[in-house]
Amino acid sequence: MKSLIAVIFALLPSFVFAAGGNVQLNDMKVDLEDTASLQRGAKYFANYCMGCHSTKFARYNRVARDLGIPDDVMMDNLVFAETKIGNLMEIAMRPEDSKKWFGATPPDLTLVARVRGADWLYTYLGSFYADETRPYGYNNTAFKDVGMPHVLAGLQGKQVKGCAPVVIGFDPLTGQELKEDSCARTDDAGHPVEVLYLEEEGQLNAAEYDKAIADITNFLVYMGEPMALERKRIGFWVLLFLAILFVPVYYLNREFWRGIH
Repeated sequence: MKSLIAVIFALLPSFVFAAGGNVQLNDMKVDLEDTASLQRGAKYFANYCMGCHSTKFARYNRVARDLGIPDDVMMDNLVFAETKIGNLMEIAMRPEDSKKWFGATPPDLTLVARVRGADWLYTYLGSFYADETRPYGYNNTAFKDVGMPHVLAGLQGKQVKGCAPVVIGFDPLTGQELKEDSCARTDDAGHPVEVLYLEEEGQLNAAEYDKAIADITNFLVYMGEPMALERKRIGFWVLLFLAILFVPVYYLNREFWRGIH
């Protein structure tokens, strides 16, 4: 039995790797104390994502309170359905309709950041590229053959996948970037290395778009655990209490064992 358990734990990393795919993830700096970022993320999510994706384990008034948004502002700017401020954040689209249109029912995103991780989510939002072979004209390097349209294309512009100059280092004398064509290199399978690059700019430039998807990711991390900051605050005082309690418990234990030793 012990040998079987050991084998299972040894294979777990392989299963996880296979489920996640061989994707190079970008680093996402989560900051749940950045209220402005959370508010912007909520705005982008409500405007671009909630047409298809619900967050049905959260309520509008709880999000408004946590993010410092007055109820009337929340209702006027972030709630587009005929609903009340205390209701769950559900959508009007019926599952049977969405399955017919997209081939699968779009998942609820309340816990997506906890399931996938902030780095994956941030990478996914920045990895759409034009692909005429796909039903909605876009594919994704983080989620091959994704079934959803690129709803943020208007903000990002047209990103494509192909050969493009990439930075390989810096000149030691001038400090200037040294570049070469990405396809001059090959991957482990011997295929030319293609990269994502912006062919047409959208409403936002590259830096602004990166900030926008970081805000969305930040918001979804908050949605996955609204009590995260409170948990950490309470945890500090619990650890402090235990540290103080250790002193009298230590001396009490020594006193109990004095007669035995």
